[in-house]
Amino acid sequence: MDLTQSPRSVALAERLRDFMAKHVYSNERRFFLEAERLGPWALYPVVDEIKAKAKAAGLWNLFLPGHEVEGGLTNLEYAPLCEIMGRSLFAPELFNCSAPDTGNMETILRYGTEAQKARWLDPLLAGETRSAFAMTEPEVASSDATNIGSSIVRDGDSYILNGRKWYTTGATHPRCSIIIFMGKSDPDGADVYRRQSMILVPPETPGVTVIRALPVMGFYGVPDRASEVLFDNVRVPADNMLLGEGRGFEIAQGRLGPGRIHHCMRLIGLAERVLEQMCRRAEQREAFGRTLAEQTVTLERIAQSRVAIEQARLLTLKAAMMMDTVGNKAARQEIAMIKVAAPSMVQQVIDHAIQMFGGGGTNNDHFLTTAFATARLLRLADGPDEVHRNQIAKLELRRHREQDPALTGGDSKPLTIVEARASGADGLWPRPSAA
Repeated sequence: MDLTQSPRSVALAERLRDFMAKHVYSNERRFFLEAERLGPWALYPVVDEIKAKAKAAGLWNLFLPGHEVEGGLTNLEYAPLCEIMGRSLFAPELFNCSAPDTGNMETILRYGTEAQKARWLDPLLAGETRSAFAMTEPEVASSDATNIGSSIVRDGDSYILNGRKWYTTGATHPRCSIIIFMGKSDPDGADVYRRQSMILVPPETPGVTVIRALPVMGFYGVPDRASEVLFDNVRVPADNMLLGEGRGFEIAQGRLGPGRIHHCMRLIGLAERVLEQMCRRAEQREAFGRTLAEQTVTLERIAQSRVAIEQARLLTLKAAMMMDTVGNKAARQEIAMIKVAAPSMVQQVIDHAIQMFGGGGTNNDHFLTTAFATARLLRLADGPDEVHRNQIAKLELRRHREQDPALTGGDSKPLTIVEARASGADGLWPRPSAA
């Protein structure tokens, strides 16, 4: 398994680190203050200022896949770059590499018509607009996407949409220009995975109402502007359909695979940042006559964090490499494994850090609470842990079902009577006499 980074990826990583040091870390406090004071419906001036610098520096749209776009990067090449951006919760947007836009741009790039690309993809790639993704619903268990109740009904040259969505990321952004909406176009179809479709909905369309911004563990608009949106008899042209009726699940799988691993790549960077904060704090603070760094519990937590980060990084890189070499479908178990492992790992690392920082770790002075909220959210976003664990286990059972246990030594059957008698163990010890 060759995880060596290409010279191009190494060079981009160095430029990214330099940009982050010059423009990002020093502006984080300003970002959080603007987000808190201006609210989730506003533009944050600091974001626009730094985005212009990132675009001018050529650190732009790095997420674009090499197999889709000339000059794009492979997943393995992008992984360390995404990790660097993930060290700051507001950095990905600065490079036009944040959710939900990356997934939406890839979706329109891969499945959209030329007209759809010209109208919505090009402005997104230029960073002139933002987008939203409307899949999850409050009234059903959306971890099973076959439960989706929103409707997409054909009416002449249009479709009429009805549904209530929430945790629709990006919908409160003033520059949101397009929403990808998932609903049922064939609710009674025999194949439950062909009942759904995805369609493009401009947010200014009559009947679209962004009801409210939703907090994530108390944080509004950071980092993804979660929202609740009502679609009430929304009429959109039939030309807005993506790929065709009944192709919603197919699109979702194509969209969510890369999105899941991008989240994990960013989380590795977030964990590294938090571990660095822990180490520096441990050497600066004293308790009971010793620095925290001299206390065994601190050393254990730092060591555990380092081991966990390295394990998660290696699994992330393996999944990225497999996506590049054998494709997303063949890599689905690895993608599911890292989607389970990374958020839980980061959540634990951040929890260690909060404990070390004490009261200051709970008030966001050190950005630990927003980091924790993000890690906890990502145990639900793009499929909850339970769904991914089920998939991992089913794929594992299938793999062993298809193997001959005689070739692997994996037979679980007990010894037969004959095998037990022939094992020889009975002759190792004398039987007690029947006195």
